[in-house]
Amino acid sequence: MSLSAVTGPARVAGGLFAFALDVVVAMFRRPFQVRELLQQAWFIVTVTIVPTALVAIPFGAVIALQVGGLIKQFGAQSFTGSAAVLAVVREAGPIATALLVAGAAGSAIAADLGSRRIREELDAMMVLGINPVQRLVAPRVLACMVVAVGLNSLVNIVGVAGGFVFNVVLQDGTPGAYIASFTALAQEADLWQGMVKALIFGFIAAIVASYKGMNAAGGPKGVGDAVNEAVVITFTLLFIVNFFVTAIYLQLVPPKGM
Repeated sequence: MSLSAVTGPARVAGGLFAFALDVVVAMFRRPFQVRELLQQAWFIVTVTIVPTALVAIPFGAVIALQVGGLIKQFGAQSFTGSAAVLAVVREAGPIATALLVAGAAGSAIAADLGSRRIREELDAMMVLGINPVQRLVAPRVLACMVVAVGLNSLVNIVGVAGGFVFNVVLQDGTPGAYIASFTALAQEADLWQGMVKALIFGFIAAIVASYKGMNAAGGPKGVGDAVNEAVVITFTLLFIVNFFVTAIYLQLVPPKGM
């Protein structure tokens, strides 16, 4: 095994971390590209809002069916609504949002920046004294973060509503018991945790996609490879970060007692 094969992942991780720091610094530099931010946010919304709404319905349905069936075995059907809401708000909402943002918006960002790289547009911008990170990357990262939070809210609403319908129709639950149990185990901090997760996941998806796109090489094939690598790396990081964020949250905010 060659030395480069061993040190390669470490160099990529270090480069990705340094790139993320550069993007964070560029967000606070002036002039900020407000027009680019709005254009990118609208583009991300157009490619993700319909798939997000469609995915949220089966997410809520599956959670309601699984949780409802499990709780029914314990004879605690009155807590089905609360358990389903916790599952959607804490985990399903942010994860579904992150996967769609990474898969749709992230791949588009990587392809766009990768195409600019192989056409040497980024080099031309640097020759003209324009920082590509500040001009192109920072607005895209902020757009992903803002849209991710909005999509997470959409997943929460659609997922909870879908769980309500499937619980009442297929599991003979009562609407009043489902809604009344919302506050039995859930708390406001759970909602904020889901929003923070969506914000972090949107940041990670945009950073990885931008980094791989701006470092694409080898022509069109290199751009395609960069897009694939960006999606795979993002998915891996999302699940790792989700584990640590959830663990920290459970330590800081104890579960609500009965």
